[in-house]
Amino acid sequence: MPRKRALLGIAICLLVTGCTVGPDFERPAPWWSPASWGTEPSAAKLSQAVPEPVDPQWWKLLDDPLLTSLETRLAGANLDMRLATIRLAEARAQLGVVESARFPSINGNASYTRQQQSREGVLALQSSNPGPTPGTNANGQSGQGGVPNSRLTQPFDLFQYGFDASWELDFWGRVARGVESAGAQVTASAETRRDTLVTASAELARAYIQLRGTQRKLDITRQNLATARQSLRLTQERAAGGVTTDLDVANAAAEVEATAALLPALEAQQAQLVNAISFLLGEQPRALEVQLAAPRAIPAVPPRVPVGVPSELARRRPDIRQAEAQLHSATADVGVAVADFYPRFMLSGSGAIQGLQFHNLADWQAHTYAFGPSVTLPIFEGGRLTRTLEFRKAQQQEAAVTYQRTLLAALHDVDNALTAYGTEQRRRARLEAVVTQTTRALALARMRYEQGVADFLQVLIAQRNQLTAEQDLADSTAAVSTNLVQLYKALGGGWETELPEQAQAKL
Repeated sequence: MPRKRALLGIAICLLVTGCTVGPDFERPAPWWSPASWGTEPSAAKLSQAVPEPVDPQWWKLLDDPLLTSLETRLAGANLDMRLATIRLAEARAQLGVVESARFPSINGNASYTRQQQSREGVLALQSSNPGPTPGTNANGQSGQGGVPNSRLTQPFDLFQYGFDASWELDFWGRVARGVESAGAQVTASAETRRDTLVTASAELARAYIQLRGTQRKLDITRQNLATARQSLRLTQERAAGGVTTDLDVANAAAEVEATAALLPALEAQQAQLVNAISFLLGEQPRALEVQLAAPRAIPAVPPRVPVGVPSELARRRPDIRQAEAQLHSATADVGVAVADFYPRFMLSGSGAIQGLQFHNLADWQAHTYAFGPSVTLPIFEGGRLTRTLEFRKAQQQEAAVTYQRTLLAALHDVDNALTAYGTEQRRRARLEAVVTQTTRALALARMRYEQGVADFLQVLIAQRNQLTAEQDLADSTAAVSTNLVQLYKALGGGWETELPEQAQAKL
């Protein structure tokens, strides 16, 4: 007897805990990763990429307090971040819905009905049942021949209250796999939110740097406009003295207008960048105009740029972790599809108090109950289960390829960003030399013109060359900094382990 009880206990434990069918998820190993990033040796004065850990707040490397202040506000103010946070809450709620299938379902009920049985229905069969004595029906109640007892066919009231309960025993792990899939979706949603923050941080830094670059170009253009006006006055004075012709005056005046014509486009670009920053921070148009209007220097890159090592990239980039979580979810969904081929065991029961009179509801003798197990086994589904399993396996394969593609794209992003960062620095160094030479050429051209040994055309050419060189240098300086931003975006941002609390709280 004790042995039978032990076996029964083991059987019950196996039935309740069950097993888990389908494939188990295994974190994919990177199929290729370089030993180090392929950075090219640079001149000593250029910024160098080094395999060192990165500060999560990477924008501080640009040493701009206003940019740091804006980045600090971003997580709690950006509308895309709020949407991502809401979607994460949705995924967590969905996980709770799926987890509820692990527990019994209990529902209360109460009803009142007014009923009447049919004289020509089931009760009419009582007249043909053998056994009752003459003058009685099948229930032993008096009746007339084959006519049902009139009491049973009279309208009557039925009062009832009670409960129904059911519990599916997750013997094959169907529910467990569903919970596993939903949990992976929560992870994917969290990584999507993190990727949203990385993208928004990079966009904010890029817009800020471009704004400072545009303001620098505005300053250069205004300085060149002042120089052009000075040249115009000089030619007017020389023309009045008969030293030069009206042609030089006309050319000088045209140069003034051409330089002034550059300002409206730059001013419009400045306004658009201010609005872009305002949008990223969830502000109305022109809300940050006063704060950002004062020109500042283009944020300079540091001499050393920590970039980590390639083997850590898969753990750092949110989009790679999101793709991994999607693969995990798809693998668990295969397990759900496999479990659907197996029998489903259910424990169900109900209890109620039932009576023909309302006062019967307080009488325990009026109780009724039912309890027992049931099993459902799929026999013929028209191929639905097989096709569902094939569909889930195809989704798993798609998720696996997506993961590989995401990882490969990340490696390309980093390599391209490193290349762009290094080459733009070399271009900027060349442009610095160009600015030095064009400035010298303009000074010589003006001196030769004033001495009367050169015509004004040489001055115009020198002015235009200097303006172009200075604007190109401003663009390149901004490009170096924005390429650094792109590099950190490619590396996965600052690889934060925790998001700012304000981003989590704003729902």
